[in-house]
Amino acid sequence: MFTIGDFARYGRVSPRMLRHYDAIGLLTPDRTDPATGYRLYGAAQLARLNRIIALKDLGFTLQQVGAVLDERVGPEELRGMLRLRRAELAEAVAAASARLTRVEARLRSIESEGHMPADDVVIKTVPAVRVAELTGTAASFQPQDIGPVIGPLYDRLLPLLEGAGLRPTGPGIARYEDAPEGGGAIVVHAGVTVSAPVGPVGDTEVRVVELPPFEAATIVHRGAMDDVLSTTHTLARWLDANGYRSTGYSREVNLECPPDHWSWVTELQEPVAKA
Repeated sequence: MFTIGDFARYGRVSPRMLRHYDAIGLLTPDRTDPATGYRLYGAAQLARLNRIIALKDLGFTLQQVGAVLDERVGPEELRGMLRLRRAELAEAVAAASARLTRVEARLRSIESEGHMPADDVVIKTVPAVRVAELTGTAASFQPQDIGPVIGPLYDRLLPLLEGAGLRPTGPGIARYEDAPEGGGAIVVHAGVTVSAPVGPVGDTEVRVVELPPFEAATIVHRGAMDDVLSTTHTLARWLDANGYRSTGYSREVNLECPPDHWSWVTELQEPVAKA
């Protein structure tokens, strides 16, 4: 038999935790010394303690842990609980990974300050172009809000065009504007260049629109759009140094889009005017 201190040490938990488990009936000692009131545990109880800790680490409440260990939860219900927890953990991992990507992008932007060549910026007139596009709304212009909107829009757009017998004739063009309702929301347009009449495409949500020509400061970004900060900051510094001001959000023209996002080549076209 082990004292509560020894049992806690072997189980890598605290005596306080064991007292709590005892109080709620989750893990009671093998016996309690009637003279001293000391709790005494058997080595076999380490197996139940291990299961308690494992289920807790999966995110189950102590009430759920007790139900599982005491077999008050059937196999099918337990499988459902585990599937749900797996989905929650996967979502948390994906969110943490996306946050890490954004932090790394900010860090690279900080590290590249003053080192990126500004002569890559070119002022030019972007000609009128027709695009077939789908539109959605993002909560803000932050990457974590734009990404989940624009990705699914493109995933839907290309099959809809194929089903309508409409083939792209040029690169994809993503563009943005402030949402009418304000509050920082952004209207996201995911489009591809086409040669087709302006208007709806069949009975789909896709519309063909003609984008007018405009004066733009352009710069080419190489890599995933998650890592575009350094490029946009270079563009901003060039505009400030050369007496231009931005008049809207940059268009993103997808020049090369291989499966590996880090090999993408994208031209940013910032509408500008002389300050």
